[in-house]
Order: sequence, then structure tokens, then C-alpha cells
Amino acid sequence: MKKMKWIWAAAGSIVVLAGIIWACFGEKIKTIYVSLNSFKDENLAHTFQHTPEIQPTKKISRGENTFQFLQEDNVTLTEEFDFENTRYPVGSFLEDTKTTALLVIKDDVVKYEKYFCGGNDDTLFSSNSMGKSFVSALMGIAVAEGYVGSVEDPLGKYIPEFKNTELEDIPIKACLQMASGIDFNEDTDMSGFSMRTLMGSPAMKVIAKYGMQEKPYTYRRYLSINTEILGKVITNATGYSLAEYMEEKLWKKIGAAHDAYWTLSNGTELAMGGLSVSLRDYARFARLYLNGGIYNGEQILSESWVRDSVDVSAEYSKPGANHDAYNAIGYGYQWWVPEGEEGEFMAIGVYGQWIYVNPVKQIIIVKTSADPNFMEKGYELKHVEFFRAVADGIV
Repeated sequence: MKKMKWIWAAAGSIVVLAGIIWACFGEKIKTIYVSLNSFKDENLAHTFQHTPEIQPTKKISRGENTFQFLQEDNVTLTEEFDFENTRYPVGSFLEDTKTTALLVIKDDVVKYEKYFCGGNDDTLFSSNSMGKSFVSALMGIAVAEGYVGSVEDPLGKYIPEFKNTELEDIPIKACLQMASGIDFNEDTDMSGFSMRTLMGSPAMKVIAKYGMQEKPYTYRRYLSINTEILGKVITNATGYSLAEYMEEKLWKKIGAAHDAYWTLSNGTELAMGGLSVSLRDYARFARLYLNGGIYNGEQILSESWVRDSVDVSAEYSKPGANHDAYNAIGYGYQWWVPEGEEGEFMAIGVYGQWIYVNPVKQIIIVKTSADPNFMEKGYELKHVEFFRAVADGIV
């Protein structure tokens, strides 16, 4: 009898403990479970078209006036393109890379627009790391408005958690260019970072403990935590949340057609890549850069910020720097810049999200995907050649 009482008492204690854990962490555990399930290969297409329904988000309201692209019937895309001495049929390429939408614009005219997997022109597609380029734009605005003194300012000036740490004196510019030197590995450390922040640890406190691997501007390492840092600099300096700042300073000013949404992590916007935006609105954002930061006569981004954003003249910024797989394409202020003579630049997100801009041809291409094979060798360079072939074929 005593043994049974002990068993029941122990069972009761476990139930109580489980209840306490669920009360404290239940919603976070649920969020983690939903996130893991959403990123199963078979769920990617649905996840990337319904993120605001799946994850906590903050709304970014559009303005009253929409910029309307002109519209033509879909042109015929080039049938094939070359990559590494091999011809690839465009139709098969789009299918193989699990394309969910494709938009081609030339001279503000929609030349081609097609949706797959149930999407349409109202669908909001996940940015993943394309969102980093939006954070860069917000930093440019914060600098122009004087909230941030200079991109040469040290991080410790804006982030108290970095005071008296190795990260205190890193210049903002080094984070913009993914050359901060922070001792973090994108492939092996990201899951641990994400788990700790989802469970409630402040992101900057977590990052402050990583320390330095080398001096800033020594080596380009693609670290998404650099963009998290930039987001924190913006919010601390301006007093706005990222969604609020984007809404007031960018989204209501560029003629966006739809509200956008910013995914939240532990109640804070995920700066490293949490936007959900319609296909044409991605193009409207790219158009701002294509036009030197001007929309409807207003200089929203300074011309110098646009120019500096795609400057890859530093050795660590150039295409092929360090002979690193992450660095086959050059990198500016959170924009990718391929080798070439036409000033192309791109925003890229995992699982195959792309904004491609060609200033010489006045071409914007937006391609969204749900491709679990996005880490294949040559994946990004192959897409560059695909975009160039499409651009060459548009008249």
C-alpha cells in the first residue's frame, strides 16, 4: 500500500511538473514544433505561401497609392540556357528547382508572370534571407535620418549587451558586408542560436558570448546573426520596431500593392529573414534600387547608399573571395553581386528565393521556390546564368 501511495505521489508530482513546464514554455514548444513541421520538404510550398497563418507576425501596412506596372501578355521565355558547358531546358529547370512563382519585368512592363502550387498575385511569399536586403535599406534610411551616425560606428554604441565584450568595437559596416569576424558558423551554430532565442534568451546576449574569430574586414563569412545585429542597431537607434520603421519609411512610400508581414521570434522581428511579401511588391522594392533610391520624385534611399550597397571592390567582398562556397558571388550591403559587366545585383533566400536586377537591361526578375536541394553545388551560379538568359531574351 505504501509503495502504491509513493507511485501515485510520484506520478502526481510529474503531472504537476509537466503542467508547470507547459505553462512556462508551452507556447514556445508549440511554436518550435510548428516550425519544424513547416520545414519538412513536403510542406515547404505551403509554408512559404502561408507563413502569416502559421507563425506569429507583425503587419506592415501599405500606403494609399499603388504603383502599377504596365502589363503585356506573357512573352515566350528562352528555351534553354548554358551553365558549365551543359544546356538546360528552362521548363525542366523551373520544375526541378520547385519554382512556385516567376515574374519578369522590363522597363516597368510585366513581360512574364506565372504562379505554381496554388499561388497568385495576392499570395505573400516568404522572403527567407531576401529579407536581409530590406534590413539594409532600413539601415540606409536610419543613417540618412541621423539616427545612426555612420556605418563606421562601433556596435557597442547602439547595443548595450556588447559593451565590454570582444564585439563592442566591430563597425556596423563590417556586419553589412558579412565581414564582422564573429566566431560563429552558419552551418553548425544556427540551430542552437535559434533554439535559445525561441526559448526566450535575448538574441544580443546570446551573440555577445560568441567572441571573435578574426578582426573585422579580414574575411567574408556569411553569418545571419550579422543581420540580427543590424536589426537591433536600427531598433535601438530609432525607437521603432523593424516593422514600424519599414511601414513608415519604406512600405507606404514605394507604391506597394499589399500589406507585408514580418515573422516574430520571441516577440521580435526576425531580421535575418522573416518577411512575407507579394511577388510584384518584391519587384517594387527592387525598382527603388534600380532607380537610384527615388520613387515618385522622393529620394527614399540616398543615391550613395544604393551605390555603396552593391560595391564589392574590397578584396573580401569580391566574387570568389577566399575560395569559399558561400562567396562564389560578391557581397555588398546585404546584396549579392555576381561577376559581370552589367551591374547586376540580387537578393537571395534559402530554398530558392530570388530577386535579380540588371540595371543595363532594366530587368527585374523575381523567382520564388520551395526547393530542398538549394545547397547543391553551383546552385546559385546556375541561377545567375538562367536569369541572364531570360533577360537576354526579353525585348
